[in-house]
Amino acid sequence: MEKRGQKYHRERLGEALREEIETILGGELGDPRIGLVNVSGVTLAADGRSARILINVEGDDEEAQRSLKGLVAATGFIRRVVGERLHLRRPPELLFQLDRSGQYTARIDELLSRTRKKPASQEVRPLQIKPRK
Repeated sequence: MEKRGQKYHRERLGEALREEIETILGGELGDPRIGLVNVSGVTLAADGRSARILINVEGDDEEAQRSLKGLVAATGFIRRVVGERLHLRRPPELLFQLDRSGQYTARIDELLSRTRKKPASQEVRPLQIKPRK
């Protein structure tokens, strides 16, 4: 079982990582592949050796993939700068992933609105089984 202090430390470190990475992505990277990127969340591993950074990219899927490749190429730089700013002896390995939760939510809302707008004649009726004679 994890101690409460360790969990609190990991949450604080995750939030500090998110803020620093967002600052770096906001204006310190000169890679033209990286578009308008927002950090939506950081999940730090239990041992603190790796961190999953969820990002939102403005634009289509092609632009998102381009930005992700640029971020993967800049991972070493970002990790070094974050380690210096947060005074970390061993900064965690950074794993960038696209955050698709907004797209999933929009798709679920669309499907739910379709089911609400269905006319009564098209609704699915329960199967009625006739008794055998």
